Amino acid sequence: MTAAQTPPIEMLTMEIDRSTPQLGSLYQELILDHYKHPRNRGELEGANAEAHLNNPTCGDQIRLQLRVEAGRIEDARFLGDGCSISQSSASMMTQLLKGKTVEEAEALAARFTQMMHGDPEAARDKALGDLRALAGVSRFPVRVKCALLAWNALTEALKTA
Repeated sequence: MTAAQTPPIEMLTMEIDRSTPQLGSLYQELILDHYKHPRNRGELEGANAEAHLNNPTCGDQIRLQLRVEAGRIEDARFLGDGCSISQSSASMMTQLLKGKTVEEAEALAARFTQMMHGDPEAARDKALGDLRALAGVSRFPVRVKCALLAWNALTEALKTA
């Protein structure tokens, strides 16, 4: 491969590869860690944007609360019940949202949705951080709704911000 044909270093290092048991296991551990030890779980004092959504197919539910000030998400918390995919997605999402502008949050929601619909470029997007561990969910259409539940709640909550 010539220099002109060599992909940029970001593409080489950010490839999401679950083909080996070790990598698949790391992603599974990350998802389970967020499920068993959710970040930002609980009520948010002073929330000024909120949405409560459920997935009637499986019973997952998320109540997302945001505190938005001057167009920036100052804090995000959630309450919910459901599978490891829905709850870990909410946990990772709330970590990522803090300090982001509403526009940045909307862009992240769109990018995560692209990843859940199988976009390989989105799965390598460093902006999604730990959420890239959920890229493999795109191969299971029934579970995509689980992963997107918190993000759909974000979209709804931002309408009231």
